[in-house]
Amino acid sequence: MTDRLTSTSKFLAYVLRHRPGAVGITLDPGGWIEVDVLLAALARHRRPVGPELLAQLVTGTDRQRFELHEGRIRAAQGHSIRVDLQLQPATPPPLLYHGTVARFLVGIGVDGLLPRGRTHVHLSSDRRTAATVGARRGEPVILTVDAAGMHRDGFTFYRAVNGVWLTDRVPPTYLATPT
Repeated sequence: MTDRLTSTSKFLAYVLRHRPGAVGITLDPGGWIEVDVLLAALARHRRPVGPELLAQLVTGTDRQRFELHEGRIRAAQGHSIRVDLQLQPATPPPLLYHGTVARFLVGIGVDGLLPRGRTHVHLSSDRRTAATVGARRGEPVILTVDAAGMHRDGFTFYRAVNGVWLTDRVPPTYLATPT
């Protein structure tokens, strides 16, 4: 991804996940905004995005941060603001993964994985994706989540359209660290 694509994708994720007011927009309860309204707001705030660039951001990135449907757009997951993504509970694979860094392991060992500023804990179905996520903050440490055990014990999982698994929290008893 080019520098412009990356910075535009990150800014758009910031607006659609965390701060729609930063460009003067309001999302509907599902997190959606009309594309034309969003593009006009971005232009007014000196962050112009054309329809071609927007299409590239939606379909041409490996992160699949955004959904486009009937002239509207939203972030696929990762919100810190309350939105109803209308995700249905799903049965997770037996194991899921979470990428982090060593400096967080003591707290995770005590509290487990918590959403912190997000609405859900994000989990990956493969170690490589978890490593990429963890590497954003340093040398990645991959935690293995006993998703089957959590599901059996009544925890609810959702799968976002981009494949990210979401749950409210992961208690430490369901976590294994690499040996």
